[in-house]
Amino acid sequence: MLTEPRAGRLTAWGNALLAHLVPPDDAVAGIVGDDALHRVEGLPGEDAPVGLSLALGRLRALGATGLRLALPAPGHPLGLSGPAEFNARALEAEEAVVCHGVALGLVPEVYAAGPEEAGDAADVHVEVVWHCLPVREGPPADVPSLGEAERELAEALREATEVLTRLDVAASGPVAEAALDAYRARAERVHGRDALAPGYPPRAARVLRLAERVGLLVSLAYERGHGGAVSAGEMAARREALRPVERTARRAMVAAYNAAVEERHRG
Repeated sequence: MLTEPRAGRLTAWGNALLAHLVPPDDAVAGIVGDDALHRVEGLPGEDAPVGLSLALGRLRALGATGLRLALPAPGHPLGLSGPAEFNARALEAEEAVVCHGVALGLVPEVYAAGPEEAGDAADVHVEVVWHCLPVREGPPADVPSLGEAERELAEALREATEVLTRLDVAASGPVAEAALDAYRARAERVHGRDALAPGYPPRAARVLRLAERVGLLVSLAYERGHGGAVSAGEMAARREALRPVERTARRAMVAAYNAAVEERHRG
């Protein structure tokens, strides 16, 4: 799960724009990142897809005062509040954005074209269509506070290291550090510094960095073959052992990306 969610970028830079902390061009650049184009479809009052700048302005005019991230997974509707159609789309995409102040949400659909088989990501043309749908107003599912997320992550990091050591999975040390450095280099190239935008408290950036590290351990465990697990039962045991750790990392990422709007609305 060591990938920067597009819904996270939209949440972070959308919040910065709605709070008048960045100009529209900077917000759009932060959201689009390395992609070629983002559009929003189904926005109330628009018959055709529109660009991000117009879409965010329209959402603000409709009453949106902030954006929240959702990172659902099967059996874990993290950040969602319904209805069923929106939840199903968000679950299929594994990410979504929910507006605060207006009962609307956004789910990305990604279109990629280019010679992916050549292994040159620079030649892949990526476009994203955000589908705007009604949502049910209510508290999002299972989203912790920043403080709760930080405490849970410290324990999850210990658990992940212990599990991977017990299962003989080499997902720490220089390999993990190199992967994390590469991930951060991409974020710095796109955003200038961090995945989070102006207006976020330092604690949110700290929680996000720790969530990335925990997510890295889980990702490497899944990607580096079977390690010492030689039977289907042992491989299933690895997945079962890592599932709560991965869930903790996702919950923390949501708490970090949502911190700006949560703090603003607490006054």
